[in-house]
Amino acid sequence: MKTIDKIPTSKIQRASKLIQTGAKVGVNYVTYYKDKMVTKDEAAAKQKLNESNATDIYDSLKNLKGSALKVAQMLSMEKSFLPQAYVEKFSLSQFSVPPLSPPLVLKTFQNYFGKSPSQLYDEFNSVSVNAASIGQVHRAKKNGKDLAVKIQYPGVANSISSDLALVKPIAMSMFNIKGKDSDKYFKEVENKLLEETNYLLEVEQSEEIAAACGHIPNLIIPKYYKELSTERIITMDWMTGIHLSEFTSSNTDQEKANKLGQALWNFYMFQIHHLRKVQADPHPGNFLVSDNIELIALDFGCMKEVPEEFYIPYFDLVQPEILNNSQAFEERMFALEILRKDDSEKEKIFFKEMFHELLSLFTKPFQQEQFNFSDSEFFAQIAAMGERYSKSTELRKVNGNRGSKHFIYINRTFFGLYNLMFDLKAEKIQINHYQKYTT
Repeated sequence: MKTIDKIPTSKIQRASKLIQTGAKVGVNYVTYYKDKMVTKDEAAAKQKLNESNATDIYDSLKNLKGSALKVAQMLSMEKSFLPQAYVEKFSLSQFSVPPLSPPLVLKTFQNYFGKSPSQLYDEFNSVSVNAASIGQVHRAKKNGKDLAVKIQYPGVANSISSDLALVKPIAMSMFNIKGKDSDKYFKEVENKLLEETNYLLEVEQSEEIAAACGHIPNLIIPKYYKELSTERIITMDWMTGIHLSEFTSSNTDQEKANKLGQALWNFYMFQIHHLRKVQADPHPGNFLVSDNIELIALDFGCMKEVPEEFYIPYFDLVQPEILNNSQAFEERMFALEILRKDDSEKEKIFFKEMFHELLSLFTKPFQQEQFNFSDSEFFAQIAAMGERYSKSTELRKVNGNRGSKHFIYINRTFFGLYNLMFDLKAEKIQINHYQKYTT
């Protein structure tokens, strides 16, 4: 794979790159309208447009790296809402992007640590084995132990605010966000991205989760080494396994799928319900599968705390007696900031009906002792509903600033978890099995 010798770090450089990409997208639309007129095949023209736009946008973001590429990674999990061309292209950001060149790696390491890799490790491979949105991983050895060293890309932390400012207008248009109170959503994303660039915080969070979840069967979390880590570099045990996506693409053993699925489900439910803190970045690049079919969890940079005032009404809505009681349902809608005191009666009815439909479907796994996450009909219904509301003219007419800021990462967690469970084709998952490990 081609390596990168330089990353744009200044606001002007990064803005220029995005403007160039915008120009390419504009050309793609001109081509789309011409193709539609000539061929009269709108579906084929739209498919070509999506593929061209996805390629141009991803090619730009993968060279910018940082929060710009992280946005693509987040969008790649939105399988129910994005065209397939975008999902396929953006999913590459999970674990396959052009790495830094060896000379730039050594220079970056020296800048971050004040020492060269040879001064810290017995062996260090300057060629990356894995590159993602915020950093890339290298193999090393010390005292006979195999290690993984994650190095953050130069300028990532300093460019987060300016990157988000550039994409904010696009996001506000996509998600129908309006008004001054929209800042709370962008601030939530900015704060989480800033936390992800603090590798010392990630080391602390990793140790905390490893200590709390180490007793969950078929789950492995690597050991981290503070003395070999800084705010921009992490050293941990090298874990042997294949990416979860590689496993799901080739596995035909249902028992193995169920084993991993139950471990994954238990891990997330234990975090949410017992720790009230959860790894909010559940994508395939953050998980490996060991030779013994154990789930290896990596990367705890994005952790989301679940405050009590959000947790209680959010999970109250899992209960049918709350979901199907109009007054109780409305009370939770207000508590979660989905309904507002200044809503008209028409708006109140619209959002109550919409969220009742969404939740009635999305909470189905929690209504049963055992759930089949390989049920394609369940996920087809979610996709169809997402597509229908994304095209809703009525929804576009109302203010889209709905819901607590905590929805952003909690919903992201559940969408990501559901997608991973579906990719695994996990069946017969015991929904409340995690409770065995809370005492």
